[in-house]
Amino acid sequence: MNTKLSKILKISLPILLGVFLIAYSLSKVSIDELIVYFKNANYWWILLGAILGLLSHLSRSYRWLFMLEPMGYKVKLSNSIMAVFAAYLINYTIPRAGEVARVSILTTYEGVPFEKGFGSVVAERIADLIVMMFIILVTLFLQFDFIFNFFLSKFNLPKIVMAVVGLGVLGLAFLYYIRKSRSVLAVKIRTFVAGLLEGVTSIFKMKKKWMFIAHTLFIWAMYVLMFYVTTFALNDLQPISMGAILIGFISASFSIAATNGGIGSYPVAVYAAFSLFGIAEGPSIAFGWIMWSSQTILIIICGGLSLLLLPVFNRKIKLK
Repeated sequence: MNTKLSKILKISLPILLGVFLIAYSLSKVSIDELIVYFKNANYWWILLGAILGLLSHLSRSYRWLFMLEPMGYKVKLSNSIMAVFAAYLINYTIPRAGEVARVSILTTYEGVPFEKGFGSVVAERIADLIVMMFIILVTLFLQFDFIFNFFLSKFNLPKIVMAVVGLGVLGLAFLYYIRKSRSVLAVKIRTFVAGLLEGVTSIFKMKKKWMFIAHTLFIWAMYVLMFYVTTFALNDLQPISMGAILIGFISASFSIAATNGGIGSYPVAVYAAFSLFGIAEGPSIAFGWIMWSSQTILIIICGGLSLLLLPVFNRKIKLK
């Protein structure tokens, strides 16, 4: 019973949150206003953003081969591409179900054992997490004055110092608890961290590790560039600072994990980030919807075609 309830909540809560956030964004900017923004947008910039997004997905598909090759599996690039796009599309239905589907596709059509394929995906995610953390650190470094002054305007200096010290003490206490405790939670966290470290070291043991690292950097460079160039589609956003771009990108990236494919949460996350820089709510929310819509359309087209072509393509190969 608890397992069934847990599954229902995992599926329903992100959907309900997405519906709530859609309603929230439309309370800030009406549908009629959004339509005007969509009509007046420069679609050449949106198209360029979509192409950059496509390049990142193709690079991710190619990068996956570097993880599978040392295990003795020479996977066809076409199957890797279709598996990645199919996974993105399926993630719009059930959160994280796409990763399972992605691995299952290679198990079905390439004979890669599920546990090995899933392990390679986990290692990929670790590499992505490291780059994301690096982007956050760079943003904190470049925007330190802005972030510090923002918190200073909300809280006085003694409160900020007390909060930092308090968080530091709590962090040290938590680390001590994780290291010494034998509770289920502590064991799970230790296992997770150990897996994380193993995944990182496995990357550097690859034959083509530098190619893997280069593709990882390229993927995230395309993500940031995709976000940046699409801002030019709306004149009301110009000029926009690099700080707004970076903080908006980080906020939007985390929003994708909140709901299925970022539906509802993506525009609100962009608006929350841009509002820190005094950018009006209208163009901020409109940009979030334009950005989300363009990438979603790309995923629906490529993911849908992938699901249709996978059995056809692989049947032809077998016939040969």
